[in-house]
Amino acid sequence: MTGITDLSVLLATMEPELVAGEFVYCTVPASQPEDYLNLRPLALFHEKEGLTLILRQDTADKAGLQASTPLRQITLKVHSSLEAVGLTAAFSQALTEVGIGANVVAAYYHDHIFVPAGDAERAVEALKQLSAANRN
Repeated sequence: MTGITDLSVLLATMEPELVAGEFVYCTVPASQPEDYLNLRPLALFHEKEGLTLILRQDTADKAGLQASTPLRQITLKVHSSLEAVGLTAAFSQALTEVGIGANVVAAYYHDHIFVPAGDAERAVEALKQLSAANRN
C-alpha cells in the first residue's frame, strides 16, 4: 500500500490524534542495544554518541533512566508517503506560530509528533486548524 504524496490531500486529511500517556527520550550506551529491547521502546535510533530510546515515561522511571521532559505523542492518521514533500514543514510552521516545539518521527504509515506534555492540547488544536484551512 502506497502512502499519499499530494500535500493538499495530506494536510486536509491528516486527522491529528493525541495518544494516551506521556513519553520521554532517553539515551543509553549503543554497545548492546538488545539489552534495552525488554523496555519495549516505541522507537530507537543509533547515533555515534549512544542509542536514543523513546519510551513511556513510567517505563523509563522504573528502569532508572535519565530522561527528557515529558512529551505527548500526536499521530497524524493519514497514510503519508515517505517521499511526500512539505508535510513536516507545514505542520512545523503551524506549531511554530503558536510557540510549540516538536520532535517528529516518520514511520512507514504515519508521522508522529512529540510535543511538550503541557502543550499537547494546543498543538492538536493548531494541527486541526491547519487541516481545516486546507479543506476549503
